[in-house]
Amino acid sequence: MSHPPPLRRLAVVGAGWAGLSAAVQATRAGAQVVLFDMAREAGGRARSTPQDGLDLDNGQHILIGAYRDTLALMRQVGVDVDQGFWRQPLALVSPDGSGLRLPGGPAVPAFVRGVLGWTELPWRARLALLTHAARWRLGGFRCPADWSVAHLCERLPRAAFDALIDPLCVAALNTPAREASALVLLTVLKEALFGPPGGADLLLPRRPLQALLPAPALTWLQSRGGVWRPGHRVQQLAPTDGGWQVDGEAFDAVVLACSATEAARLLAGPAPDWAATTAALAYQPIVTVWLRHPGLRWPQPMMAFPAQATPGLPAPAQFGFDLGQLGLAPDTFALVISGAAEWVDRGTEQTVHALRLQLRQAFSGRLPAWEDGKVSVLTVRTEKRATFACTPGLRRPSGQPLPGLAVAGDYVAGPFPATLEGAVRSGRLAIEGLLQA
Repeated sequence: MSHPPPLRRLAVVGAGWAGLSAAVQATRAGAQVVLFDMAREAGGRARSTPQDGLDLDNGQHILIGAYRDTLALMRQVGVDVDQGFWRQPLALVSPDGSGLRLPGGPAVPAFVRGVLGWTELPWRARLALLTHAARWRLGGFRCPADWSVAHLCERLPRAAFDALIDPLCVAALNTPAREASALVLLTVLKEALFGPPGGADLLLPRRPLQALLPAPALTWLQSRGGVWRPGHRVQQLAPTDGGWQVDGEAFDAVVLACSATEAARLLAGPAPDWAATTAALAYQPIVTVWLRHPGLRWPQPMMAFPAQATPGLPAPAQFGFDLGQLGLAPDTFALVISGAAEWVDRGTEQTVHALRLQLRQAFSGRLPAWEDGKVSVLTVRTEKRATFACTPGLRRPSGQPLPGLAVAGDYVAGPFPATLEGAVRSGRLAIEGLLQA
């Protein structure tokens, strides 16, 4: 005798990457999914929007080979991952050609070979970096929950810290090292630098983010009976006998995959303690600046910018991307400022001015085509609540606050920072938890 699936009718509130992940997972399990989102487009904080004839992502995103759930989800909905990304082993290379380059192959030998070959770093710093990495690995990549990254690395030479740990910390956790959780960073290092071969590979989008998940996922869902309700901001969730009501409509279960702010609003009545924990989360901003320079081509699609001083101002951007080499936008470059609270306070004008000085210092005399006068600003986007502040001992809300209701999002309790992989994985875990219940 056949039995109906445990989730006959499921509401997913929020069509970001966590919500899309949950919706696909539930559809595969046999549920009929209704997907709500207050926006008109799916994708949440990682989607594309038009700008001067281009589809620019809402911030430049980097994926890595260790994003197993994200890549599997893309393949599930029909995305050709090999064609969708520019892939290479990890390379954090500055405009002067210096930096860490990892070879391919098994993770530990690749890391050792990469660090030993990092000739710009003093021998003492290279050996200390390898020694610290070995200790972290032998310790199971664990440390006290109240340690900051700065405390974890207090005996590491400053040269090694500035060249590798600090940029990895701000890129992965979007939180300055003095404030960032050492335990979460160690988890990232374990998954990326010391996981399966290829885990540290850089995957840079060759297509707008909309084409890499939100659009194909919606097509996949609708072709299998999923219902898409854009422009619908859910106003009320109410538990019933054996299920939930979403704005008065009956469902067997609900996945909340909206922002933490929206989730706290919706659960303020049904789960006040959970809502209070969620509302207490602090956030870190990211600023992305898109520039144009006709005829300019960088040495490689992604470059790391050291935190070097410029006259009167520190250097804002940590990473930059040549979108022309990625086939996205000719003569266009995206500069990313993570952990950008200081620059949000300074304002757009000062930020762009400091960025111009940073690029002049980085490229003048190194790229023959570089001319200050040819640089123009295409647009600046500030995401003030880009990620939660990933601080030591942070209390993050549970993903299963009430029977028949799960929460998916990069902010829910888990070992990872606020990344696309964290969001996608949380969507999968939300459905698995509902099915097990």
